[in-house]
Amino acid sequence: MFCALNLKRKRGLARIGLGLVLLAGLIFVPGCSEKGAPATDQITVLLDWNPNTNYSGLFVAKDKGYYLEEGLDVKIEEAGGNVVPLVAAEKAQFGISYQEQVTFARLNENIPIVSIAAIVQHNSSGFASLKEKGIETATDFEGKTYGSWGTEVEEATIKALMDRAGADFNKVKIVTVGETDLFAVIDKLADFAWIYYGWDGIEAELKGVELNFIPLRELDPVFDYYTPVIISNESLINEQPELVKRFIRATAKGYQLAIKNPTEAAEILLENAPELDRDLVMASQDWLKDKYQDDAAQWGLQKKEAWENYSRWLLEHGLVDKMLDVENAFTNKFILEAAD
Repeated sequence: MFCALNLKRKRGLARIGLGLVLLAGLIFVPGCSEKGAPATDQITVLLDWNPNTNYSGLFVAKDKGYYLEEGLDVKIEEAGGNVVPLVAAEKAQFGISYQEQVTFARLNENIPIVSIAAIVQHNSSGFASLKEKGIETATDFEGKTYGSWGTEVEEATIKALMDRAGADFNKVKIVTVGETDLFAVIDKLADFAWIYYGWDGIEAELKGVELNFIPLRELDPVFDYYTPVIISNESLINEQPELVKRFIRATAKGYQLAIKNPTEAAEILLENAPELDRDLVMASQDWLKDKYQDDAAQWGLQKKEAWENYSRWLLEHGLVDKMLDVENAFTNKFILEAAD
């Protein structure tokens, strides 16, 4: 679950029902159009939240001319939430989502979207609390209050982790806080919350706020899923595979630069989103440089077992009624071709 990274709290884990009404609310990010000679193809990429370091590779590819080199004129726009129905309806060619959202969309609503690249190789989210609260394991959730986005999957995840640890889920109080600022949540509204360390965790470090952070993927390997991912729709993939290949080739170059030169990538992000806190962007980008590709052979690759394991977990916990057809839910085709 890093879109996950954002300026407030993170996106919800199953906001699938927003529908196409979001199209009217698209916000153009200033400076995100390609400059220079006319390009062959006009491309729109939708961000699922405010600009942050997860998206650096996109902005790098735009500003360094990688998209233009591929004959693409790219606009990066904010959708302010769920981009899935917009990409599925071909209102945009590409968007940012996450594995949970793709899974729910395909299983519950039969929406034909496909994950074509993992932006971050491993799930960097987890449960955070003020150090003074003494929450260090899932057992410590007993007697505490969790600040929730209000989604069913959160409750199921916490229950599963507590059952695994032999703790009593009935002793956790869950309150819905929505998109409230993390620090307000864990200071006043609840004892712990679900965050993405690369943004909120880094911000806490910069503010001198001591957190206990429990990485989700260390509690159970099934939760080492991909978040965020780049998505497209089946029609574009099937009908214009060369366009998708060109987009991914340029985007991969953008993320490779962010890995090798995080300071330059951070500067480019700040040029496109000057409202961001400079110190936070610099620190977050430096932290993420080792997380984008991590132990994968190349940036963007996804493992079949990660998709299968999480889908099976959702099925076992009654959150979906069948297994995901993972062969159609994601593809490494364009990432592999981009490396050729």
